[in-house]
Parts: sequence; structure tokens; C-alpha cells
Amino acid sequence: MAKINILDLNGSKKKEINTGLFEAPVRKDIIQKIVEVEKYEERQRQRYGPYWYAGMETSASGSVKHNRHVWKTDRGKGMSRFPKKRMSDKGDRFVWMGAVSPETKGGRRAHPPHVIRRELKINKKEMLFAFKSALSLVSSNEEIVKKYSSLAGKQIKVKLPVVVEEKILSAKTKEVFNALSKIFGEEIFSLLVQNKEVRSGIGKMRGRRYKHNAGLLLIIGDKEERKISGFDVVKVKDLKLKDLASNGARFTMFTENAIRDLENKINPEDEHINKER
Repeated sequence: MAKINILDLNGSKKKEINTGLFEAPVRKDIIQKIVEVEKYEERQRQRYGPYWYAGMETSASGSVKHNRHVWKTDRGKGMSRFPKKRMSDKGDRFVWMGAVSPETKGGRRAHPPHVIRRELKINKKEMLFAFKSALSLVSSNEEIVKKYSSLAGKQIKVKLPVVVEEKILSAKTKEVFNALSKIFGEEIFSLLVQNKEVRSGIGKMRGRRYKHNAGLLLIIGDKEERKISGFDVVKVKDLKLKDLASNGARFTMFTENAIRDLENKINPEDEHINKER
């Protein structure tokens, strides 16, 4: 188990904790596989397609038969053979109206969009390994530099992963910004805050007028609460792989309670270690 420093708001070392969360090998192929599954499931929440029986549920009674020499048929009436519904009848006189067929009033669509759903399943062990691998990915200085092109040829001064004390949950936004500039440095601070700007080009007219960077991901404990404008704050129980490594490593910061909750979530058998701290 490796030792990780817990930093205060000034970027100074406060204490150390032992954890084995960030020691798994990095497997980008498995991480990307889980991320694609999560994105697919998120897109499939709203099913795109018509009602299964749209145009098939007619309000009138009965349907027209096409048999010969049978009562209530359309034989000898000089009418087409597309589906009809019987609106009224009196003896052998019937009032029919086209139904169901696409060319009729209230009928079904000719070529509706088909609802095609694939069940994408991931093994539990594979999901667990991908989570550990993603934590190792975001704790690697080399992988962070590969993610951000503006950091090419530069070095990150702080040693990842960054774990901060609980005071960041009660600090003001200005104090949090000052703490981040001290911990990561002023050069990297511009990458940590989400900047929203108008997209250049014709994409402005196609539903994607604005674009913004990912910014910093702050992971907090399950019982902690915090909202900061400019950052993504996620609890451990709501954390997904696409939050950590959707397209490579992402700047991530943890609280001390988040580390404990992650250990209980990933390694439940090591819960006694957290109680001994």
C-alpha cells in the first residue's frame, strides 16, 4: 500500500494515509470499453420510436372479410382490398372506412423508426478492475500531460493523486480557487475551471452553440455535500468511469472521506483498515 499526502488549503502536507487504490495497472482498452457501455445506456434512457400498436387500435367494431360467398365481405362492392373498419351496418348495407394501412386516415406509419436495443453487459470483476485502472490513470502525471495538449513539454509540480482536507467543503469559492492555484500552480489553474465559450463555425446553428472544457473533477464522500461553480462535484456512490476517464486522464481531486468510501466500494474486505485509522 502506498502513502498519500493529505494537503491543506495552502498546499502543505497535513498528514499521510495508506491506500492501495492507485496501484492497479493501467488498461485503457478496458476503461474505454466500460465508458462506451455507460454512454450507450445513458443515450437509451429515452426510447426513440412509435407506440408499438400505433394505428392498429381502431375504435369501430369488426373488420372486413375477403372470402367469397360470405356475409359481411367486400366482394361485389367494387372497392379496394386494403384493411377497413365497419362504422355502421343495417342488414347487408355497411359503412366502411379504411384503417391500419399507411395510406388511410389514422393508420400506422409506412416506415417508422425501429427501436433496436442491445443489451451490453459487463462482468463484475471486469467492471471492478476497470474502476481501479481508471483511478491509476488519473493519478499518473504522465497520462495527465498526454491528455492536455497545452501541457506538452511541461511538468506537473504536484504529485498525483491530490487529496485535500475537509475544510474545502466549507470554504468559499474564492478560497477554493486560491487553494487550487497554490496546489497545482497558476499555469495549470486555467485548465481546472470550466470555461464556456461560443463555438466557431456553422455548428452554432446545429444545436451545439457553446463548448466548454472538462475542468476539475472533485470527488467527495457519500455523506458530504458541496457545490462549486466551474467544477464537477461527484459523490463516490454516483461516480462513473466516464466521469474519470471519458477521453483520457482527467484532473481529479479527492477528499479524505472520498478515499475511505472508495476503498469500501472497491475493496469491501479492507474495511477494517479504515476503522483502524
